[in-house]
Amino acid sequence: MVFLNPDTFAGKTVLITGGMGFIGSNLAIRLANLGAQVTIVDSMIPDYGGNEFNLHPVRDRVKINYCDIRDVSAVNYLVRDQNFVFHLAGQVCHLMSLSNPFPDIEINITGTAVVMEALRKYNKDAVVVYTGTRGQYGPSVSLPVNEEAPTNPKGIYEISNLTAEKIIKVYNDVHGIRSVLLRLSNIYGPRSQMMHSRFGVCNWFVRVAMDNQQIQVFGDGSILRDFLYVDDCVDAILKTSICDKAYGEVFNVGNDVAVSFLDLVKTIISVAGQGSWKFAEFSPERKAQEPGDFISDIGKISRCAGWRPKVGLEEGLALTLDYYRQQKQHYWSS
Repeated sequence: MVFLNPDTFAGKTVLITGGMGFIGSNLAIRLANLGAQVTIVDSMIPDYGGNEFNLHPVRDRVKINYCDIRDVSAVNYLVRDQNFVFHLAGQVCHLMSLSNPFPDIEINITGTAVVMEALRKYNKDAVVVYTGTRGQYGPSVSLPVNEEAPTNPKGIYEISNLTAEKIIKVYNDVHGIRSVLLRLSNIYGPRSQMMHSRFGVCNWFVRVAMDNQQIQVFGDGSILRDFLYVDDCVDAILKTSICDKAYGEVFNVGNDVAVSFLDLVKTIISVAGQGSWKFAEFSPERKAQEPGDFISDIGKISRCAGWRPKVGLEEGLALTLDYYRQQKQHYWSS
């Protein structure tokens, strides 16, 4: 069992790549409030989710570097003297990789190699936490999916995440850089991008409902997913980062409570008190990458780090809606 004491990260030096994005900013705020010395790296590529307002609550307590993780000189400098490196930067759009695979290859694979090589040369004592995706598994052979399941991803985006994970594992095993490898499943909550529907399906449905428009439910809505509130995701990241048994291991970070897309949409509309829904046909692009049902087996991370989700779907959606109602002007337009 791992306990996050108030002073666990006090005074620790922390680097977060992609720190102005959805999960990165929530992680940065938590760490700053725990007394960590937080440095942010973000290239602020348009449409990737970076938003300066995301760090508003701690803007005077974090350092921000506007640079790309592929910038070898910058990364070589920034990793020095860091106790923890949380590697969250990446190209995260499934659909983009179908038409242009090179950002996935360059950012997710080359960028990860740059970060790990910098650590090998200048800071082998840092702990690295990498956040990949449940898409690395591809279609599920059986449910729920545990970490021993085969990895047969259906797209370049997912392949690039799996490759990045393998690169980090090599640096853990060969060079002794302690690393934790996480596969995240459908994270939702405050500070996600709300400008387009290309990633972050749950949050996009929240926007459509808040705009009192009609949510499209693809197919018959019966496909199952597990949805995880972002604060629970941050807890998983932090707990595994300080768990000796987690180093060198792969963990699912999701929810063992399955929800169909139709039930998700109905719950969003109910909690929001507005919006509607209709069935729709899959587009060719979405159909090509749709892996079918997915439910995370989170037994391994529970046994190792004592982590389980705490926030139920209705509660998480209520918190999400409340945040965006208060801060809508920072997310609905550029």
